[in-house]
Amino acid sequence: MNNSILEIACFNLESAIIAAKAGASRIEFCEDYSIGGITPSYEDILQVKAQVNIPMFVMIRPRGGNFIYTEEEFEEMKQQLEWCQQNKIDGVVFGILTTDSRVDETRCYILVQLAKPMSCTFHRAFDEVENIADALETVIRCGFDRLLTSGQKTTAIEGAINIHRLMEQASKRIVMIPGGGVRPDNISELKNITGATEFHSAALKKYQKVADRNIIQDLLQRLD
Repeated sequence: MNNSILEIACFNLESAIIAAKAGASRIEFCEDYSIGGITPSYEDILQVKAQVNIPMFVMIRPRGGNFIYTEEEFEEMKQQLEWCQQNKIDGVVFGILTTDSRVDETRCYILVQLAKPMSCTFHRAFDEVENIADALETVIRCGFDRLLTSGQKTTAIEGAINIHRLMEQASKRIVMIPGGGVRPDNISELKNITGATEFHSAALKKYQKVADRNIIQDLLQRLD
């Protein structure tokens, strides 16, 4: 029996529908693939919620670029998060760093508390921290349920050893999700090296903006 979870990053409604129909376990919903995803419009979130029957985690990110936010941007994140909570979204995905490349523990803790009972994932802002061992402990203290990371490399398969070390350090205190260039031709190896049970992929063909059903199904088969 396959206990692995495949999360598909979806940047539009069409991708979300395809992902659900193809058998994905969960959707991370955001917009603007070119900048790594930002918070989608409330209208789009509600459309996905109405038409997709698998869990949806929404990205809370006010803009592209770095993950160091002004007080105004932090307030915007709180408002987006509260809206998601009021509309019974399954989970949220966010991350805030300090100017010295650490996890902003104060702000992240506030958002995690505000998000309850939604599930919280710390996203790939983690791959920009100065010290990943210290950062992992901070993410866990903040109360996050999951951590999405490529192990500080361009792709998760390149960072697989680092992800494995993080999983050993975490010792089941948080769920580690390898993400970044996760494809059918590397997901089995990634699973073997890291020992992870949850995986993250956009399942996009080159130059396309809509998730590919065949890629999703291939990913699932190789996780079996």
